[in-house]
Amino acid sequence: MTDQAHLHQQLIDRMTTGGSLRTEPWKQAAAAVPRHDFLRGGYFRRAVGTDFTAWETVREGDPGWLEGCYTDESLVTQIAGTIVPEDIRGRITREPTSSSTLPSLVLRMLEDLQVEDGHRVLEIGTGTGYSTALLCARLGEEAVTSIEYDPWVASRARAALGHLGTYPTLVTGDGLLGDDLGAPYDRVIATCGVRTVPQAWVEQTRPGGLILATICGWLGSSELARLTVHKDGTASGPLLGGGVSFMLARPHMPPPLGLLPDLEDGKERETATAADLLNNWTARFVTQLAVPGAQRLTMERDGRTEDVLVDVDTGSWAAVYQDGGRWLVRQGGPEPLWDAVEDHLGRWRHAGAPALEEFTVRLSPEGQAIDW
Repeated sequence: MTDQAHLHQQLIDRMTTGGSLRTEPWKQAAAAVPRHDFLRGGYFRRAVGTDFTAWETVREGDPGWLEGCYTDESLVTQIAGTIVPEDIRGRITREPTSSSTLPSLVLRMLEDLQVEDGHRVLEIGTGTGYSTALLCARLGEEAVTSIEYDPWVASRARAALGHLGTYPTLVTGDGLLGDDLGAPYDRVIATCGVRTVPQAWVEQTRPGGLILATICGWLGSSELARLTVHKDGTASGPLLGGGVSFMLARPHMPPPLGLLPDLEDGKERETATAADLLNNWTARFVTQLAVPGAQRLTMERDGRTEDVLVDVDTGSWAAVYQDGGRWLVRQGGPEPLWDAVEDHLGRWRHAGAPALEEFTVRLSPEGQAIDW
């Protein structure tokens, strides 16, 4: 057995033992698709020895490149929307914009998609093409359509898939619009995060079909949802739990914060809702439902730490901090953000602080609603 084959088998064994790879058809698909073929352009890894997040490149042939391809980790393949490993010597500190998702999450989601032989699948976010290849290995390339927003990423994926002799339908465009030409699909799966599930995906899924998507927010909490499409054009289903996280679809990214408002120009009062609740994954998800347009930052001001929520579109803001044994909030702008947070978190706690698996997502032409 070659080093590559040995590393590949070790990864499959780990995913099987960990429970993300559960059924024989997907085990066969995982065995048929070598991950390193989708990472020949290299990847970025976190640089060590710095007090900030920096990235350095690992190229094909570098020590550790092949081993890294078969780790169960997400590997960054693009930074700042255009920068790829062959562009860089040394380190870079910009934000990642594309990656090869950790294989256990890819296979967990494919298992959760509940495909059957003969199903047609629409994938939103081709990325490197690894998950697309897995779908093709399971269902056949004629059953798979994949959409990628970034033309460069789409081109790399097309080449990698072609190198393996795999030719699904590949579309370069806005995945949020889906693929009306190929509809209806039996399954839709998104490998990017969305704030709200697009109605186009519902319209392009047959009644009884499933949509699997990660619902995210600008406060950094997200969860996988599996939605069943109904005959009346609506869809509903549970969050699946597990703290799944993906990069947001680019049109769903938050706007730049720009110049911050004057955080002294607001009304201050005591609050029973502590800011450290925002460090809890589920409480933060609930907070996003309360203030979907808010972004969070932490600031050191006047010798204290303040958690600040800012809604760029409305100009509303809230700064929460601890003073001795009590918590204070100062708010400004047209909408009192922390009042909405208190209301939602209060109702959630009054209901017994249910886990995200107890939440239900409902979609209709009027919009998206999430409750518990």
